[in-house]
Amino acid sequence: MTATLTATSTPADRRTTRGPRGLVWAVLRVHQTALVFWVLALTAATAGLIWLYSVADEARRAYVPCAEPIAADGLPSCASIQAITVDDYYSDGISLITTTLSWSIFPVAAWAGGALIARELENGTARLAWTQSVSPVRWLAAKLAVPAVLLAAGTGAIVLLNRWAQTDGNANVVGDWYGPDVFVGTGPAAVGYVLAGLALGALAGLLLRRALPAAGVGLAAALLLYNVLERYREDLLPTVTRTGPEGLDPGRSAWTVAWASTGEGGVTTVEVTFHPGSHFWPLQYIETGIALTVAVAATLAAFAVLRRRTP
Repeated sequence: MTATLTATSTPADRRTTRGPRGLVWAVLRVHQTALVFWVLALTAATAGLIWLYSVADEARRAYVPCAEPIAADGLPSCASIQAITVDDYYSDGISLITTTLSWSIFPVAAWAGGALIARELENGTARLAWTQSVSPVRWLAAKLAVPAVLLAAGTGAIVLLNRWAQTDGNANVVGDWYGPDVFVGTGPAAVGYVLAGLALGALAGLLLRRALPAAGVGLAAALLLYNVLERYREDLLPTVTRTGPEGLDPGRSAWTVAWASTGEGGVTTVEVTFHPGSHFWPLQYIETGIALTVAVAATLAAFAVLRRRTP
């Protein structure tokens, strides 16, 4: 009899050691729809960026000097350049993926506020979990840690693929580096933003405890953060100012933030204030740091609210 019991219990014991376990498995199972959507989105973005990389050279050929009416002096004919249509597909594809990366903070914040946190507080499943040897703090830690890892890893991977697909970063086909969506979607700021959206949404969910209002407030908080950082981005790093004759141009790679001209004695002097292209990475690191600081502050606030409202 004892031997029989031992034999039948062994397979069950082995099954419990396989795959994700505990709170991590519970979070993945409860939010499997969101997980499937995230995996599909990453797969589509990856496939799209690989294809865009394969046509990048052809797309850039549409933005080179040309000769009329036929090829001359080593320049291709303008007619052959105009016949290239892949440049539109390339530019539109890069723009779509870059903008999606930049705006990912918004759906993440709404989902975190509504589905991830508030819905389980509203329908009582969170309290049920707390009565089954899962403390509220552990519950919230798992709720935040699992999506944070998936969001950071997935977003970071797509950002790297996006930069790879843009090859030499020709502004004619991928946009200027200082464009609002291009700036966020081509650097670590994209990761900082989605983590800030996750934390802000979670805080809204714990404060309101109702799915729909929490989703709205989480989205509003993300919008506020996004717009404030976009508005004051140019002030995060000291600018460069140059003065010279009329027609002074700091170059296509410069982000001009101020321009003024004065005329004296028939001579026009121009003063241009700008961020050179070399400011891209310092601005990225500063903005990413701000977004992560917001994420940490919102996370700490969420745990403080949870401790106040639970025994």
